[in-house]
Amino acid sequence: MPFRLDHISYATSHDQLVDVVQRLGSRIGSAFIDGGIHPRFGTRNFILPLKNNHYIEVVCPLDHPAAEESPFGRVVSRRAKEGGGWMSWAVATKDIAPIETRLGRNSVVGSRKRPDGSELKWKQLGVLGTMQDSQLPFFIEWMTTEHPSEDAYSKSLISKIELSGDENTIEKWLGTSPKSAFKDVEVNYRNPIEFDGESGILSVTITTPTGQVILD
Repeated sequence: MPFRLDHISYATSHDQLVDVVQRLGSRIGSAFIDGGIHPRFGTRNFILPLKNNHYIEVVCPLDHPAAEESPFGRVVSRRAKEGGGWMSWAVATKDIAPIETRLGRNSVVGSRKRPDGSELKWKQLGVLGTMQDSQLPFFIEWMTTEHPSEDAYSKSLISKIELSGDENTIEKWLGTSPKSAFKDVEVNYRNPIEFDGESGILSVTITTPTGQVILD
């Protein structure tokens, strides 16, 4: 089953959200957009639309029970409590049902109410896998035709990801080679032993009209 890289998530605390959004946006030379609240997950985000149907989100937990009750809310809360940073990456699929069958898990419906009142909806699966091993992506099937990468015009793109992890482990999780998901992006895999056994995204390189920016 073909996948494509959908977005990459950076977690922070609610108190630091504005500072992180301004800092990352200043480095890239682009402004993040207020994405709104995920009511089911107890989180909210700001997003940066990018080329190739990608985007970056900066997400934080809210003071809401769902932030500790939902898997996604727990992942965000845990990363924020660790001091924040790159949290996860998501792959998009047109049909999440075969993944539900293969992994023996059911997807959940997520939604996000934008500040203008419009709503985005999707199905997602695999956040518990991300919680157990941060190199693993979670899966998303968009239910609405709008995609966050279209919320603003961008001249910048994700060109490289440095990942503490193992390509074979990710391939087993995806059920296919991750090369298709990363067809527009260079990926460097680093041995988690170098990072005290911790896996996950180490840095993301953004190519902008004025040059490359490494966000770590």
